[in-house]
Amino acid sequence: MKNYGSVIKEMKMFLLLWLTQAFSGLGSAMTGYALVVWSYTQKGSALMTALLMVSSYAPYVLCSIFAGAFSDKWNKKITMLVCDTAAAMTTVVLLFLLKKDALQVWHLYLINAVNGLMNTVQQPASEVATTRVLPKKYYQRVGGLRYFSGSMNSIMTPVLATAVLGTAGMEAIVAFDLFSFGVAFVVLAFGIRIPEEEKAKNDQENLLQSVKEGIGYLEREKGIFGLLLFLAAINLVASAYNAAFPAMMLSRNGGSQRTMGVVNAVIGVTTLAGSILASFMKTPKSRVRVICNCLLFSMGTENFLLAFGRTEAVWCLAGFLGWIAIPLMNTNLDAILRLRVPKQIQGRIYSVRNSLQFFTIPIGYFLGGFLVDRVFEPFMARQGADGFLMKVFGTGKGSGAAFLFFFLAFAGILVCLCFRKNPYIWELDKEK
Repeated sequence: MKNYGSVIKEMKMFLLLWLTQAFSGLGSAMTGYALVVWSYTQKGSALMTALLMVSSYAPYVLCSIFAGAFSDKWNKKITMLVCDTAAAMTTVVLLFLLKKDALQVWHLYLINAVNGLMNTVQQPASEVATTRVLPKKYYQRVGGLRYFSGSMNSIMTPVLATAVLGTAGMEAIVAFDLFSFGVAFVVLAFGIRIPEEEKAKNDQENLLQSVKEGIGYLEREKGIFGLLLFLAAINLVASAYNAAFPAMMLSRNGGSQRTMGVVNAVIGVTTLAGSILASFMKTPKSRVRVICNCLLFSMGTENFLLAFGRTEAVWCLAGFLGWIAIPLMNTNLDAILRLRVPKQIQGRIYSVRNSLQFFTIPIGYFLGGFLVDRVFEPFMARQGADGFLMKVFGTGKGSGAAFLFFFLAFAGILVCLCFRKNPYIWELDKEK
């Protein structure tokens, strides 16, 4: 117990930041979940719902490469406070439109675009802040803890959002989002001290020089560059999955809003269990091998079960197998980056990483929604009632999304097998 007390004392600032930001994240996640359900029930279109995420990620990807350069120069705490406040203002606008019964889907695209822009600047500042308030010896543990909060939010979001939607409506969810923001803002502003590095020569660089340094670092570190390309390819497949998932859960025979909530809750419980295991596991001999194997297992199980499954139980099993190893993968990825990237340029490196690793996400969401609405659903609708594909993937709306999951399974496996052959990635296991 004395040892745990010492650990908590050393991690006090991080734990305070982590807990309050996680609480704020819960409010934001509930709003996002409710808006996905709302938009799909309004239009019944996977593409229009997917465009919610496209509008959020597009500014994030386009501007991230510059945001990190600013983040390295600016005060991290002030940056986080300003960005969070601007994002909260968009939530106020959302609440106003709801009260006036004037909310349209295109309003959500604009709101998500502003939130994505704010997150572009806030995220690298938050990453650097975490590094500065956390002793180096806890880097392995922090990945598991952060995924723990994410998984708890995944459990609570569908349960709470569904319950609040049914009893108090969308306005109550948005109000809770604003309350959770207020708690996190006050604690960060008055209760957390984030050390700032002394001014270095990079503070005298202009924006383009800072960005060039970030890109130059990745050119020299071919292992990190290769790893980020690997994750970009995985994100392309994963975001297409995310676009097709609500379309299948909300429209397929046996699916419903409740079913989607149950499956999402199972995924949350699974990531919670995985994050707990990741927090206490010893440092592996090969972090890269863990990352590759975890992603291969995830891609090779969940998508197949979603494609062929017809019941809630099978879909829940798919969520368990697809997500149980992801926290371990993220923990080792986080540790590799924190240990190998110098602290003084982490902001710009993380931002360049964001542009490189996440640029495929809006593309994947768009492709996933487009393929469901314009390719796979129409294709399945033309099949005969006794056709082979109908027997394999089911009938009615949602069968096209199931067919798409079949292709995504092979795409994910192929990506994992191809990037395992990159020799530069394996060099990341060597001590620097």
